[in-house]
Amino acid sequence: MKSISLPPYAPTLIESTRAIGYTLEAAIADIIDNSISAQASYIDIFFFPIGNSYIAIMDDGCGMAADEIDNAMRYGSQNPNEKRTESDLGRFGLGLKTASLSQCRTLTVVSKQRDCIEARRWDIDHVIKTQDWSLLVLESEEINQIPHIDNLKKIKSGTLVVWQNLDRLKTGEIDLEQSMGKKMDEMRKHLSLVFHRYINGESGIRRLNIRMNNTSVESVDPFLSYRNTQIMSDESIYVKNSKIIARPYILPHISELSKEEISSLGGKEGLRKRQGFYIYRNKRLLIWGTWFRMMRQGELSKLARIQIDIPNELDSLWMLDIKKSTAVPPEIVRKNLKSIIESLADKSKNAWVFRGKRETQDSVIHIWQRFKGKNGGCYYNINREHPLVEALSDTTQNIRNMVESLLKSIEFGIPLNQLYLDLTSEKRIENDTSINKHEAERIFHELLGENSTSKDKIDLLNSLEITEPFMDYPDLIEHYRRKIIDDNN
Repeated sequence: MKSISLPPYAPTLIESTRAIGYTLEAAIADIIDNSISAQASYIDIFFFPIGNSYIAIMDDGCGMAADEIDNAMRYGSQNPNEKRTESDLGRFGLGLKTASLSQCRTLTVVSKQRDCIEARRWDIDHVIKTQDWSLLVLESEEINQIPHIDNLKKIKSGTLVVWQNLDRLKTGEIDLEQSMGKKMDEMRKHLSLVFHRYINGESGIRRLNIRMNNTSVESVDPFLSYRNTQIMSDESIYVKNSKIIARPYILPHISELSKEEISSLGGKEGLRKRQGFYIYRNKRLLIWGTWFRMMRQGELSKLARIQIDIPNELDSLWMLDIKKSTAVPPEIVRKNLKSIIESLADKSKNAWVFRGKRETQDSVIHIWQRFKGKNGGCYYNINREHPLVEALSDTTQNIRNMVESLLKSIEFGIPLNQLYLDLTSEKRIENDTSINKHEAERIFHELLGENSTSKDKIDLLNSLEITEPFMDYPDLIEHYRRKIIDDNN
């Protein structure tokens, strides 16, 4: 059996890889991944939409020597199955080229290391002309013409990536300057979320300062961990001797958040759309706002978030794509996540339904009682042992019958559908008909008047002390208790 060499046709392959599907945000994020792998502490992004428009990304990482920059510009420079360092955010050896050329026709990479500056360029039109994988090696005079080269010369080491001939960004745009402004806003939001753990300088990773046109990108914590977010215990999942860590969160109710915080979470609509898993690879956010079809996105679960940290050695199991925007959890992970999801969904539901005083004491006499139905549902009844109900029932049989009919009518007439809509709205529910202090005092007076002996009155007060809604007025209860004692002395 013989073999022949069939290298890919350069013009066709380069043009084809431009259609992988990178967005501008994903493309720049891919370049930043390389900067992080190079141990950069800051990254400057420059948008220049006027005249000979360009986008430039510069870092202060370790830089590259001539052979390193040649390899970086090679298509398929890295075997995706090779073991990499923990800080390495690459995989296929394609990101720099495919991400860049998805947005432009001319990619220039300049790198400085040990006072030596090297520059290489992929020019698609040049490749088409030569019909070959013809990488341009820039001379000193050509290097000096590259935008922001002076910034690179001032630092000890680093890399400058420049996109020119922005054909994809110009397509369909009447005013590139205005369009670029909107894209910059979207870019800022994207980077602030995707790299928020690096921007914050989380333990174990180098803190990263990202600037866009000299303005710092602020981090956006999707879990609002600095607020009264419920953070549950970590769950560890072991796959092929590698550890995956799952950390569930329940966000505060939207009514407790500021306008800025709501905006950072994607707005009111985004709060619902961004529930679910947040998949991090080496603490870089890959995917967010999905339950991977293990649970539907519901109103009562929209406060639920699960942070998943995966190591890069499990890339193949998660089927991570070139753009690092798609991943699917393997079956063994899905099984372990199922129980976490169910528990978290219940807690999220409670955060919406019980937004006021929590029912944590079994000894409390509640107005409403919750029961499980025969078919797995639930229903609510008015507590017949509530002191007010008992007081009304302690009369003639005819009145007791009328009271019971009234209570059943109230129970059957609960507007469940409307309550659901109200509870899942972004507005906090305030019970405007809640008993106030004046009304409570009036009821105390009437109830105590029905009891003839001091002992009966004291017993009633002891009961009201653990009864809704009177338990909210302990000062009134104590006042009447002392009055009864003083009257007997």
